[in-house]
Amino acid sequence: MTDGIRQGERRKLDRLAIVLVTRACDVEQIDLATFARDRENRAMRIDLDHLPELQQEELQRAVAILREEFGKAIATATQPWKKNGKILKIILFGSYARDDWVDEPENGYQSDFDLLIVVSHPDLSDVANYWYVADDRILHDDAIGRQVNIIVHSLDEVNQALTRGEYFWVDIARDGIALYELPGSALAAPQPLTAADAYEMANRYFAETFPGIDRLLETADFQRANGASDLGWRKDAAFLLHQATERAYASVLLTKTLYFPRSHNIKFLRSLSEDHEHRLVEAWPRTDRRDRRRFELLKRAYVEARYSDQYEISVEDLNWLADGARRLRNAVEAVSREKLAQLRDAAGI
Repeated sequence: MTDGIRQGERRKLDRLAIVLVTRACDVEQIDLATFARDRENRAMRIDLDHLPELQQEELQRAVAILREEFGKAIATATQPWKKNGKILKIILFGSYARDDWVDEPENGYQSDFDLLIVVSHPDLSDVANYWYVADDRILHDDAIGRQVNIIVHSLDEVNQALTRGEYFWVDIARDGIALYELPGSALAAPQPLTAADAYEMANRYFAETFPGIDRLLETADFQRANGASDLGWRKDAAFLLHQATERAYASVLLTKTLYFPRSHNIKFLRSLSEDHEHRLVEAWPRTDRRDRRRFELLKRAYVEARYSDQYEISVEDLNWLADGARRLRNAVEAVSREKLAQLRDAAGI
């Protein structure tokens, strides 16, 4: 009886998977043998049953926009790699895949959707050329009630990282949920990273990135000291505080996961970093609307503090941001050194 039930469940899953891929491929011919082989080699889930219906609908909407706008972006291409470019997979990862998400927007705490888009050529990962419009549409779509973060990589890049055993990608292969995929695009089997190699890589990343945080903060302190009556100094300080914050998130992500996305969006970087290390949440209070507005000022500073005559920031706001950046710096140092100690012990160094 048990074997019969398991076989029935397997047949049901097979039918569901084929339906999902058929929808994903639209009118493209599907090689069912290839798909069946991929399915046997893939541990990645395809179900969203653990999520409320609203979140499932939001993800479906986001995937539709991503596919539509990508199609438009390559519609007039003549180069073969671009003309024949494809989205091979769209994978949900992070808290919504693991089922430990938070949905308390009234308190300033709402988990983001994190999506990995796997494409057929490395050049198709260029956000400005292929994904900016889709990203902007999703951001302003009333049917999607939470932030959607995307990272884009080619299948070769992802599989090479899995072969190297890099933690970030191994976690996605283990916990991720395929929202869309084409047959013949299976992820490589993750290979173990030796403890010694993991320590060497993480230690090198920390040594390269962390000192720069202090340089940026010290320079921003000098600019703040001159900004009491000069908006230009305050805008320069806001930009450097943004850079210190970005550097801090880069440092902790590289040290803990061996990966950092190609992004200057500190709201995305904050979400990704806090997903891997909850203690970082304390750096930026967000239950108060004023505090959320201040962090948005910091996010905008990357472009507007340098190029917009409409960007304004008060001494009080700047000092609050400086305090937050300093708290973040201290938290990053603590959790990074803790991670390095764990890796060093595991390596017996």
